[in-house]
Amino acid sequence: MIAVLLLGLTVGVILALTGAGGGILAVPFLVFGVGLSMAEAGPIGLLAVGLAATLGAVMGLRNGIVRYKAALLTAGAGVVCSPLGLWLAQRTPNRPLTIMFAFLLMYVAFRALQKSRPTRVGAKPPGTRKPPPCVLDENRGKLNWTGPCAWALTASGVVAGVLSGLLGVGGGFVMVPALQRYTNLTTQSVLATSLTVIALVSLSGVVASSAAGHLQWAVALPFSIGAIIGMGGGRLIAARLPEPYLQKGFALLSALVAVALLVKALG
Repeated sequence: MIAVLLLGLTVGVILALTGAGGGILAVPFLVFGVGLSMAEAGPIGLLAVGLAATLGAVMGLRNGIVRYKAALLTAGAGVVCSPLGLWLAQRTPNRPLTIMFAFLLMYVAFRALQKSRPTRVGAKPPGTRKPPPCVLDENRGKLNWTGPCAWALTASGVVAGVLSGLLGVGGGFVMVPALQRYTNLTTQSVLATSLTVIALVSLSGVVASSAAGHLQWAVALPFSIGAIIGMGGGRLIAARLPEPYLQKGFALLSALVAVALLVKALG
């Protein structure tokens, strides 16, 4: 019980320091720390990440920076597809799931390392880039809805939903880049909207997994409590640390965990 609580605490601190994408480490921590299989750890990781994302989403809604229609459309697609991921996870052997997760974690590490680097000299300024499919109307404060905009957000939700059910990840590493690419929202609005999507998709996956009897509450509750406490404590120190160093540290930790997962799966 204490060990599980401490693992959750560690994940919560990582969430606070690196954002919602840090929750991807919840599953490997449960695999190595508790000895669960990928399919068993996935729903528990979803619960912890979903609760943490819910707190962030509520704060974003309070500040009026969540684009709730975009979040509902994207999350709706994710909620519909999440059970498919859960179904596949329960029928896929542990070794292939572990290898898939390791490669996904390496991708997340690569993205975090890219994010830690300064903007390249000679990169195109925002004004010279092609407008994204979802453009915010400054006068109305709402997105201009078009077919390409709806399709881009729906496709992003499908990917996030399947991966959340299959591997127990919240989908922050999918939603944040997708919203940055397909919309012209501010960074704060992108993060708040993505947290709303993650909360809805993750918690729907938790409900489906619990209904199917695949969620181990004896592990899930202390792990989630630890994650919430850790997130609260981590926020106190997050603002004092330079973000590039946080991202580099997260990239290094993610890469090491990915290698450990590969060794475990192939050994």
